[in-house]
Amino acid sequence: MKRITVFCGSSFGTEKDFETHAIALGKTLALENITLVYGGANVGLMGAVANGALENSGKVIGVLPNFLKSKELAHQGLTELIIVDSMHQRKTKMNELCDGVIALPGGFGTMEELFEMLTWGQLGLHKKPIGILNVNGFYDDLISFLDHTVTKGLLKAVNRDMLLVSDNIDDLLSKMKTYQPKITGKWITKETS
Repeated sequence: MKRITVFCGSSFGTEKDFETHAIALGKTLALENITLVYGGANVGLMGAVANGALENSGKVIGVLPNFLKSKELAHQGLTELIIVDSMHQRKTKMNELCDGVIALPGGFGTMEELFEMLTWGQLGLHKKPIGILNVNGFYDDLISFLDHTVTKGLLKAVNRDMLLVSDNIDDLLSKMKTYQPKITGKWITKETS
């Protein structure tokens, strides 16, 4: 993996560990010579992960929609900042630039970006590893919900397993580096549930 996209909040959240892990993830990517691709802002966890990489001589590519340039305060110290016209173009560009995805804690935007990448993978539009860095159990309820969707026959277990989870950066990167996508259809029929 040469480039990893990180989705995360433009706020810091209520726990200092969110910021600490964002900085540590940026640092780890830099030390492993993996380019960080992210949303391009200098605020919240987005700014923290970028700064963690930049402070360790890492390469950082930001992708920011023009209408958010002033609201999210575009990071001025990036290796490259790509300005796009829409949120859809942002996600498309981030997907084009990366070999894998990691989600840190975040809100609606992070969830939407994470689930779009999972959906694209489920539909066979890419075969990239997708991971969650589950800082302090932030994603525990979401993981339980996904398991619930499998139990209720609305998500195949093999597709649920596309989402790699760890609370440890090195462990998550190891899982991503060895990820082998399963080839299966998305649809569940009464006969296969």
